[in-house]
Amino acid sequence: MLLAIDAGNTNIVFAVFDGDTIKGQWRCSTTVERTADELGVWLHHLFTLSDVPKDAITGAIIATVVPAAEFSLKTLCRRYFNVEPMVVGDPAVDLDMKIIMDRPSEVGADRLVNAVAAHKLFGGPLVVLDFGTATTFDVIDEEGNYLGGVIAPGVNLSIKALHMAAAQLPMVAIEAPRNVIGKNTVEAMQSGVYWGYVAMIEGLLARIRKQQGIDHMKVVATGGLAPLFTKAVDEIEHLHGDLTMLGLLMIYRRNSAKSN
Repeated sequence: MLLAIDAGNTNIVFAVFDGDTIKGQWRCSTTVERTADELGVWLHHLFTLSDVPKDAITGAIIATVVPAAEFSLKTLCRRYFNVEPMVVGDPAVDLDMKIIMDRPSEVGADRLVNAVAAHKLFGGPLVVLDFGTATTFDVIDEEGNYLGGVIAPGVNLSIKALHMAAAQLPMVAIEAPRNVIGKNTVEAMQSGVYWGYVAMIEGLLARIRKQQGIDHMKVVATGGLAPLFTKAVDEIEHLHGDLTMLGLLMIYRRNSAKSN
């Protein structure tokens, strides 16, 4: 079995693959002070509840955009699962992808993993739209090369910033309002966030296509809020909640095959 770990700015997601099947998936908040021992105890209980034998783990792979978390995650794999983890971003880990950027090392590991998985699943050219702490657009060409992208504030981050900056504006739940014109403060905020992001997504996708000189690009959405926005954005053709984890599995298999 493979332990795949995706450490984002908000959450760390752990998944166990048995072949192509996810046997268990859990998340915790990203706290860099959390030690490998704390993570180990927490995961041990979850493994037990899910009937996943800890000794069955034969490999591990990590993608993190939080450098301070990497040491604890690598120690977790070594100490509690007795495996040496692959780390996306390590020069020895082959992604089978050219990163056509001014500074390739600056691209978040999760974005590269998503790009690998999306291109393998759906082909290119395509855009991966990820609703995370940030809302990101990643552009991949027909051959699977990573061309760059767009980073915008995440939906939850935008609501939090609005609430903190304006004394009379409350925190609101993210919903798809029926009307654009809100009849009260909460409805007005929900409309501004939801329809504002829909307009941003549609506008940016149109500008990406124009810059690439392509009339049609596949669009794959992932991330917690992807289902909500997929309903309103016609350009989104594919919704895949486990895109990052599947990408980690693909990368692990490719590099394991090369080393054997």
